[in-house]
Order: sequence, then C-alpha cells, then structure tokens
Amino acid sequence: MRIAMIGAGYVGLVSGACFADFGHDVICVDKDETKIAALHRGEIPIYEPGLDELVASNVKSKRLDFTTDLTRSVAEADAVFIAVGTPSRRGDGHADLSYVRAAARAIATAVSGFTVVVTKSTVPVGTGDEVERIIRETNPEADVVVVSNPEFLREGAAIRDFKFPDRVVVGTSDERGRKVMSDIYRPLSLNQAPLMFTSRRTAEMIKYAANAFLATKITFINEIADLSEKVGADVQEIARGIGLDNRIGTKFLHAGPGFGGSCFPKDTRALIKIAQDHNVQIRIVEAVLAVNESRKRAMARKVSYALGGTLRGKTIAVLGLTFKPDTDDMREAPSIPLITGLLDMGARVRAYDPAGMDQARLELPTIEYTEDAYDCAKGADAVVIVTEWVQFRALDLDRLKQTMKQPVVVDLRNIYRPEDMAAAGFVYESVGRGEASGEG
Repeated sequence: MRIAMIGAGYVGLVSGACFADFGHDVICVDKDETKIAALHRGEIPIYEPGLDELVASNVKSKRLDFTTDLTRSVAEADAVFIAVGTPSRRGDGHADLSYVRAAARAIATAVSGFTVVVTKSTVPVGTGDEVERIIRETNPEADVVVVSNPEFLREGAAIRDFKFPDRVVVGTSDERGRKVMSDIYRPLSLNQAPLMFTSRRTAEMIKYAANAFLATKITFINEIADLSEKVGADVQEIARGIGLDNRIGTKFLHAGPGFGGSCFPKDTRALIKIAQDHNVQIRIVEAVLAVNESRKRAMARKVSYALGGTLRGKTIAVLGLTFKPDTDDMREAPSIPLITGLLDMGARVRAYDPAGMDQARLELPTIEYTEDAYDCAKGADAVVIVTEWVQFRALDLDRLKQTMKQPVVVDLRNIYRPEDMAAAGFVYESVGRGEASGEG
C-alpha cells in the first residue's frame, strides 16, 4: 500500500515509520524544508525512544522517505493521512483547524484516482465532514473517501502503542474506505488488535472522550491525594486499593503535580468548546480542567511550605522539566507554572532534565540549566522532583545530601519511600502521603 503522511511531526513521523515497518511504502510530507533536510540526514526532530532506529532501518529498506513535494506524493498514494497540528486556538480554546483545512485543499488539487483521505490529527466532531466538503468544492471530480482514524499514542511509548494498540478506531461508512483501512492495518491482526469500525463522527468523539476520561482519573486521584495528606492516609495505597477493582483499573491513578502535554489540556479545552457550541454543559470536564490548572500553580506553595513558608533568597533545584519522562515535550508541562511560582516567590531556580532542556529554554529562559542531577543540587536549599525520569529513581542519597545546602526534598511524583528518605537524613515532602502514614 502506498501511503502519503501529511505532516512529519510527532504523530506523522511515528505513524509513518510504523506503517513503513509494516511493509507499506510511506512518504512523509512537510512544508518545513529544514525539517525534511534534517530527516534526510538521519536527524530526528523529536525525542522518542527507538524512533531513530526505526526510521533509519526503514529508510535503508527504501520503504520510508521524506519530501516537501505534496503534489507528487498525494498523486501516487492509495491513502493520504492528515497528521498536522491542531493546537488550541489563541483566545478561545477551540482547536485550530487551519492546518487541517490547508491540507485538505492541497490534497484536493493533487489527488489522482481513488484515494482514501484519513484524518489522523485530533479534530472536533464534524471535521471529517468539513474535510470532505473542502475536497469536493476544490475538486468536484476527486474520487475520495474521507475517514477518521484518531491516534492514541503516548509520548515515550509511541512505537509500542502503535504496534500493540488496545484498539484501532476507524470512522467510515464506505465499504471501499473500510477495505483500504483493513489492508493498511492487516499486519496488526497477528497481535489480535481489535479494529473497531464506526461512524466518522463517533470516531472523532471517541478520541476526545478517551482523553477527557483519563484526565478525569488523574485529577480525581490528585484531589484524593490532597485529602489524604490532611487525614493521614497514603494515596499510593489508596490508588492500589481502588485500582485492583477491575471496573476502575490502576492506570492514570498516580498522584502528582497535574497533567500536561500535547493532548489532555488541549483536548479537554476543545471538548468543552464543542459542548458549549451545542448548548451542552459538561461540568465534570470543566471542573477537571479548572482543578488541574489550580493544582499546577499550587505546587510552588508546597515547596515554600517545606522550607518554612518563605522562598526569598533560597536556591531551588528542579529535577525534570518535561511533562512526562522519555520525551522532550514541554507543552503544558507542570514545571512551567511551578518554576514561575518559585521565581515569583523570590527563589533562584536551577534545573536539569535528561532530554528537555533545549525546549525548556524557550519557555523558561531566565533560570540556570545544569549538567546533571548532582550539579543541579549543588548548594540548593531544596530539591524538587517534578518529572519521574528513571535517572532520578535511584539517586545516591548520601552524595545528594552532601552537595546540598539543606537536606530538603520535595518529591512531586512519590518515587521515594518516606522511611528511606528519613533514614538518609532528609526532610521529605511528597504528594498525598500524610503524617499518619509515616511521613513528616
């Protein structure tokens, strides 16, 4: 199958490389000449474990290529995937569909013969209808079927998610489109991945509903964590206790500083706007977004509390800047409002992240960046663990304590045990583990 992937960003590049690994001929199209030139040199513009090897092997096998030439790529394709960005529109929170519309117009002028046009980007309900309308108006002779195929990739685990998915959702009522999509995803049949066919609008809604529900689970356990601190309970044991219920499950029940990234904040905002446009109130999702934003800002106060209520003149070492480990993505990262709050309270901030510092400098240009965790902690009044990178899970506690000015650790990801930190001589604050559970 010949596939053209419009957009060589996170979703497009991962999807294109995985499709090529399935044996399809894939060409990733992007108007950014610098990005395409870098990809031709073997340079991957994003940090995703295993992606560089996957891209290199499929380029070598001549199943994967990159270009700025959309016209030729689309004309030769059996299926064209739209994988462009849909960021929150500035000012109102709606998804910005300008890139999707532009891609639809460009595809319409280039398409040749029967082609399936697949929306891979996360888009509001009804966007597939709009893409089809644009193509029909631009080129009435185009023989196309427009399909929705939302992505469910987790940054840091995207390749495994693509190759071993919980489900593949395909929105189409056209038999020709259904056959092409079945052929594209046939290699997954060996893994018995469920291929779910539904209507186009339902497929679009599934993506938003899934992200909103997962965001709700995170926000729920964070509020339970706040209550646990007050009543002397341990939120990690609570999460395990409720997660063992098969109706609930253990995933996304890890208390922390709030969710961030490229999906949950953007998609919950967009879902709220979709509901408002249809005069529907979704109060749970509205509350989830509000609570999450408030929580990220509150983390600076937690650090201040650990240091006696004042941060003025104090040096704070922040370990982890990206919104989650195994990515360089700083979009909506909890570290941003945390560090902003620390600076507003008069603190001096030093930071280290294994992959995200280049991106972080664009968001937080005034703080100091360091070479490793111990360099970051040198002379610090407190260390704050913000992102649970594996590099931070087994720090040499004696070395850490010796390099710090004060032995204070604020662990916003609960990666250490309170008793171990107390034995090592640290003042230790974590999330949702109250005094009665052994935490001071």
